[in-house]
Amino acid sequence: MTEVWRRLRSTDPVHRHPATPQGPEFWVVSRYEDVVRVLRDDGDFTSEDGNVLTTMLLGGDTGARRMLAVTDGPHHTELRKLLLKAFAPRALADVAVRVRRLIRRLLEESVERGGCDFARDVASVIPLETICDLLDVPVADRPEVLRLTKSALASDYETPGADVDRIARGEILLYFSDLVTERRKRPGTDPISLMATAEVGGRRLDDEDIILNCYSLIMGGDETSRLSMIGAVEAFAAHPGQWAALRNGDVTVESAGEEILRWTTPTMHFGRTARADVRLGDRSIAAGDLVTLWFTSANRDETVFPDPDRFDLGRSPNKHLSLGYGRHFCLGAYLGRVEINAMLDGLRTFVQDIEQAGPGRRIFSNFLSGMSSLPVRLKGDPAGPSNWKE
Repeated sequence: MTEVWRRLRSTDPVHRHPATPQGPEFWVVSRYEDVVRVLRDDGDFTSEDGNVLTTMLLGGDTGARRMLAVTDGPHHTELRKLLLKAFAPRALADVAVRVRRLIRRLLEESVERGGCDFARDVASVIPLETICDLLDVPVADRPEVLRLTKSALASDYETPGADVDRIARGEILLYFSDLVTERRKRPGTDPISLMATAEVGGRRLDDEDIILNCYSLIMGGDETSRLSMIGAVEAFAAHPGQWAALRNGDVTVESAGEEILRWTTPTMHFGRTARADVRLGDRSIAAGDLVTLWFTSANRDETVFPDPDRFDLGRSPNKHLSLGYGRHFCLGAYLGRVEINAMLDGLRTFVQDIEQAGPGRRIFSNFLSGMSSLPVRLKGDPAGPSNWKE
């Protein structure tokens, strides 16, 4: 696909994809500056008709104008401002400590075994445990919530068992319905309590609004961190020089984290619908047209990222779009960086050598990019525990 995106950026950066039996035509935007232009312009482009190609082709998102990700205007501003209270660095201080403790335990167990399936045994655990911490999901409920969430997120097969996935999603919504009822009675400081007790736009959010946003938070809180962590380990096994640079301190964890986000680009695209007739590049986009913005191409745009197909942990500047841009910039960006950077710090502390131990398995998706399985051999660093700081 790299060559396809390179050709589109060069010759047809605002490409019209024809209609198919699966849905109407839509625009494919591949160049960095055009993607940024659309993300910045929520006057001419809206997310309220869906922001993922699959749902847009089906006519829209059922959570539109209710979930933060598919809401624009004053409602989006007020809801985001409310939820940001729970995602501020000060509010996440205790969560960050628990993330590091969990990472230490998982890595030490994996090193002791000599290896693991990094996707299943490590990366899939951390983000979901963390978002459960953030949402204050009772510890006794977490095994079931994690089981359901993994099932709802599963992309391990080419033709999904829609009934299984749909049942899992339904059970998650029912679980959060019960949790919302509980938080209305006994609120805390978590995002569910904030939504259950505050007013947005002069009214209290109803139960369905809160449940849909809980679902969005737990799904969004998993994907970027999990897939970035898996992609990092795959990249380290394939680029030992960059792994050595991280271990030796030649690059910072923070710089490495940004390159991991750019290199993996877990969310391949987002979508918008044109509100009015507008020019983009040399194309005329009509009101009502579907527009898809491909981060997987924009993050390799050679006019912004010199030698974009080189994995470079010291890359600077690195203004990737993996966490979005503009008013819809990822609500959990700080938390995601905490998780990814803590994992990188844990790897360089506890692990000397990383070797891929067998073929990985990529997920099946036109929205997310990454792996659902990555077997690796890990050689531990004897000095690791003494060098780790909680």
